[in-house]
Amino acid sequence: MGKMILIDGYSLANRAFYALPMFTTSKGVPTNAVYGFTTMLFRLLEEEDPDYVAVAFDAGAPTFRHEEYAEYKAGRRETPGELREQFPLLRDLLAAFRIPVFAQPGFEADDLLGTMARKAEAAGHRVLIVTGDRDAFQLVSPAVTVLYTRRGISEVERVDPAYLEARYGLTPSQIPDLKGLMGDPTDNIPGVPGIGEKTALRLLHEFGSVEAILANLDRITRPKEREALAAHGETARRSKHLATIDCAAAIDFDLEDCRRREPDHRELRRLFLALEFKSLLERLGPEEEEKKIEGPRES
Repeated sequence: MGKMILIDGYSLANRAFYALPMFTTSKGVPTNAVYGFTTMLFRLLEEEDPDYVAVAFDAGAPTFRHEEYAEYKAGRRETPGELREQFPLLRDLLAAFRIPVFAQPGFEADDLLGTMARKAEAAGHRVLIVTGDRDAFQLVSPAVTVLYTRRGISEVERVDPAYLEARYGLTPSQIPDLKGLMGDPTDNIPGVPGIGEKTALRLLHEFGSVEAILANLDRITRPKEREALAAHGETARRSKHLATIDCAAAIDFDLEDCRRREPDHRELRRLFLALEFKSLLERLGPEEEEKKIEGPRES
């Protein structure tokens, strides 16, 4: 049994961008998101010691969710230019770390993470998903844990089935039901008007799912809740569907392509020098000790 780390690339870069002050190179190139991401990556590799690593990004194209609901994610603030500028640098660094990057038109990074996690789990591996998106909680299982970056890149929580039971009283499969009822303003998922998290949890504790709630409206004793659910039942179903991660995305994924490899230390040194990451240069050790290893690392 091995261990795989799957990283939500945009989520982690976004967290780093807003957690760290804006700083640039002497030539004016913004680097705070890249620096924070790389610092977190070093920590994950050292502390978790995975056998497999991969990063997923959104492809930047409309997804099947946009096709089903045109207002999906409408109203989101535009990605700051200073953050957009750093994504090519981040991809260069991941290439130097020899970590594969996945993006697939028509799907979000969540769908790729879910698909890869299920395939790794089926192959008998443990999986750690690193993200600041709570939608990923539905992917949790005895073999899959979410490392939730609650704030910035240093304040994290490990989410497993026991965490979900203690925090919400729900199973992982009920997370989309929760979103279906209460909605998600971040993704512009509407949910049912007037139903927030507290009410949604109470209803799910009693009935179990959106479908079961709608099939038992006569048992809901609070008139306003019953009326809202009766009027917006289809919206609740659609919202649940929008919040459900597709774990069978059409992605060209081979687990062996994600086997952890020794980084290209020379290229990392070159990039760190160009980005003026002095503290990260120190992590590489003396230059004369660098060894460029082409194959997978030895376990």
